[in-house]
Amino acid sequence: QVQLVESGGGLVQAGGSLRLSCAASGRTVTNYAMGWFRQAPGKEREFVAAISWSGGNTAYADAVKGRFTISRDNAKNMVYLQMNSLKPEDTAVYYCAADRLPLYSGSLSKETRYDYWGQGTQVTVSS
Repeated sequence: QVQLVESGGGLVQAGGSLRLSCAASGRTVTNYAMGWFRQAPGKEREFVAAISWSGGNTAYADAVKGRFTISRDNAKNMVYLQMNSLKPEDTAVYYCAADRLPLYSGSLSKETRYDYWGQGTQVTVSS
């Protein structure tokens, strides 16, 4: 089992930046793809970004491409989401997720491949 804890959310003005962190414990996530998803009020959870187990491949939702960057530090069992040029429509609860299978190379954006989820961190962008 792996436990995921997100941090770094908060209130920021449009155009500002935030860096979300996801700390994994209980099991190393070194060989597992990791993803970030978000859910805005009244909307379904949606894919934001993901990174392969090796860190060599990344994927982004069109809405955040060029503004958000996902990275990982396997030595620290951490995953990060750097969010720049934030917009009010980025307001949501952001969730970190870990892949079900190690060394799996399927589509990074497919939500059903992620079995482990954090409790989420709120990001609010004011206009």
